[in-house]
Amino acid sequence: MIPTITAFDWVPGFARGQVRDLRVRWALEEVGQSYDVRYLPQGGQKQADHRSRQPFGQVPTYEQGDLTLFESGAIVLHIAETHSGDLLPADPAARARAIEWMFAALNSVEPAMMDHATCTLFERGEPWSAQRLPSVLRRIDDRLRDLSQRMGERTWLDGDAFTAGDLLMISVLRIVADDGLLDPHPNLSAYVARGEARPAFRRALDAQLAGFTGTAPPGIAAWLKAQGLDTKEDVR
Repeated sequence: MIPTITAFDWVPGFARGQVRDLRVRWALEEVGQSYDVRYLPQGGQKQADHRSRQPFGQVPTYEQGDLTLFESGAIVLHIAETHSGDLLPADPAARARAIEWMFAALNSVEPAMMDHATCTLFERGEPWSAQRLPSVLRRIDDRLRDLSQRMGERTWLDGDAFTAGDLLMISVLRIVADDGLLDPHPNLSAYVARGEARPAFRRALDAQLAGFTGTAPPGIAAWLKAQGLDTKEDVR
């Protein structure tokens, strides 16, 4: 049975290529699994029908037969576990390390990246954002330095095999890649570039971008202007 995922039919320009359904699409592309998409307009994620699938009113969700999942990390893990050898190694120790890196990406690295997005995008106009940003940047630098040192000259996190741990870690690092925060760590920049060069990633990104056919919700231009963002670029 073909799974169905949920995704937005419109997001501002700065969010395109970042919404977390991309992670699920990428995993499905890596394992060669076709899928359907249920597109939601902005606001649709908060309606009762969607909340029955995702109690926090977010995307993505994943439905296949009687199984309904939310949280992109849980969905990627499920996809990896049900397609043996594609995203999780057969060797038990290597498999455990791949899952370890999945948790590290979401729990040790991503929170600081999202704090940066909060300060520079979502709550940029709040008076505390500028005061908090230096400490957020220090935390990001600590995490990236530690990750860079552990990675060294490896191709992927655990050696030569791309795993679900790499898929999630690269997805997380991409959050700040365009802000230049990876620049002090060339091995991490190269690592992200290798991930983005994978055919499965390109297919997933193209599919997400092609799905943004909806219209901007009322009031979004005013919100973007208040955040100091380019409304012509982001409302399209």
